[in-house]
Amino acid sequence: MNHLKDLPAPVVDLIRRSFQSEFGTVSSAGVPIDTPMNHFWSEDLKSLDCGTGLGYPIKAERVRRNPKVGLLLEGCGPDEPVISIAGLGAVRDSDLQANTERYIAETAGERVNKAPWSLAKNAVWYYCKIIIEIVPVRILWWASHTEMESPPHRWDAPADTVYPPSDPAPPGELSTAAKWPQPSWRELARRAMAREAMLRPHRMPGVLTPDGIRATARAPAHLTVCDDQGYPLPIRVRDVQLVDDGFRMSVPKGAPWQRSGKATLTYEGLETFIGDITPDGDMTFLKVERALPLHPITADPKRIWEPTQETYDGLMTRVKQELARRNQPIPTISAAEPVPTEGARLRMARIASFGTPDPVGR
Repeated sequence: MNHLKDLPAPVVDLIRRSFQSEFGTVSSAGVPIDTPMNHFWSEDLKSLDCGTGLGYPIKAERVRRNPKVGLLLEGCGPDEPVISIAGLGAVRDSDLQANTERYIAETAGERVNKAPWSLAKNAVWYYCKIIIEIVPVRILWWASHTEMESPPHRWDAPADTVYPPSDPAPPGELSTAAKWPQPSWRELARRAMAREAMLRPHRMPGVLTPDGIRATARAPAHLTVCDDQGYPLPIRVRDVQLVDDGFRMSVPKGAPWQRSGKATLTYEGLETFIGDITPDGDMTFLKVERALPLHPITADPKRIWEPTQETYDGLMTRVKQELARRNQPIPTISAAEPVPTEGARLRMARIASFGTPDPVGR
């Protein structure tokens, strides 16, 4: 199990049975960017893998350029751990048909909105995936969210660990993303802070509005900063305040990085704010430079299976361009209901036990 036997049982159990994580990559400008991603273990249990759509391949391109990535796995129960993984990623896109079949089997039974397979099987724009294999370099963990004011426990990979390289980059230029909606960052901030949690049943931190009124059970906010070795590590923050030029927030004292430098604040992958953080007394201040565009699949999960014509055209145009770069056909999707993998069955059992709302992986 790739030395996972050396970790405490609750940590191993969460790693094997959790389904969605915060996934950090580093942009060409050195900005750490976090996106919630569905994940699953490789067959030999040596890597934790994610699948990102061919129609939005920028995360994979970041990993191919800079393989340092970060994952945050959070337990739902009060006695479950919080796990931060620094790893090296490898992009797999030489066989997109195999990737599509694997992703479908790994996520069988976990479809957003419990969509029937007769509908979901048409969504090649969603199921055509680039796989990113992540081999852990370091695993940090806390016994629970309440323990995060203390330094984490630590596991380091053995010196002889093998980190495979990415598949060769396809020829030609990366396709251009469609022009998705781009509201002002302040509009997005107000929306994020007013929204109830959509994707996870975790107990959410309190939120402070600019006039000091504490709200309840809002969407979780995750701050991603690179550690001193360059790994982009997301951490959930608390007591977020919206101020004139950014956000003030409380960062757990056990966070594995310094409170300064380039950073990203993300609300469930819907609203994402980029800027620089600095200490502000006991709080941390993020001065916002800009927000990322709203991706329509994430912004409206109901549209994953039946996108608007504009969204469909934008996604499929890019899918076809990226397939052409790789000289591969559009993957075929079986009309038969997929058989879940063993890992998918474990994850489905966990989802059922906590009543987790449908995840949306990108």
